[in-house]
Amino acid sequence: MDGGMYAMNGKMIRLALVGKDVEKSHSARIHTFLLNHFGYGCEYESVSVAKEDFDSVIAYLLGDFDGFNVTIPYKRDVMAYLDEVSGDAFDCGSVNTVLTSTRQGFNTDGAGFLLMLRLAGIEVNGKKVLVLGGGGSGRSTAAALKRAGASVSVYQRRREKLKELCNELGVTAADDPEAGGYDILVNCTGVGMHDSEGISPVSARAFIGASHAIDLIYRPAVSEFLRLASEAGLSTLNGKAMLFYQAYYADCIYLGRETDDTEAMGLYEMFLGETL
Repeated sequence: MDGGMYAMNGKMIRLALVGKDVEKSHSARIHTFLLNHFGYGCEYESVSVAKEDFDSVIAYLLGDFDGFNVTIPYKRDVMAYLDEVSGDAFDCGSVNTVLTSTRQGFNTDGAGFLLMLRLAGIEVNGKKVLVLGGGGSGRSTAAALKRAGASVSVYQRRREKLKELCNELGVTAADDPEAGGYDILVNCTGVGMHDSEGISPVSARAFIGASHAIDLIYRPAVSEFLRLASEAGLSTLNGKAMLFYQAYYADCIYLGRETDDTEAMGLYEMFLGETL
């Protein structure tokens, strides 16, 4: 990922995270850690916003911040406010990183997700993968998995939106998320955190025949989805490492740095050592 043309001047960077409910997010700690390591100060604000206030909040972020990150449920909504959508964000129709100086949107979720899988020793090439959820996270995850050689099916309840997603990404629509027969299941719905903590988007039946279950949720560390998968004998993985890696890729965009996966992995180990 070459962000050289997007470099900013100065040693203090003002960033934010915008989403529906981001009060418990680890993003501020991660970005501050990374930017301090790169020699920059970081002011990082977590902004929880209701749908009706999104327009005014985005105007505030675009005007007063160097960049900002976007999470559930606004990764597609934010695109209407940008002048350009680049790279993976253009391919999957989902933005998680905004550079305000150029009003450009990027997506680092897919790269972070694939790096997390490689580190965990989870091979997706040639595997049948079910992605639960067709929002911004589901889109970026499905696109990344397809790029890595997986046979990808996506399920979401709104069938008209699912058909549109599958046509855009070239993946398959799953009619029944509990039909079984998949090698890997990935929860990208957000069900299992905040007000839905303790709830899984699928029952134990969905895990029949599978070997891995991955939940992008990282708080709680073991969601109900992962608990059921573990009981069914699957190996499980939450999204904590992905959160770190997508933040690393985003900060490289903000700073105009070349990315290096070995560097990212080393920094994650350092981060874990400091936060244990």
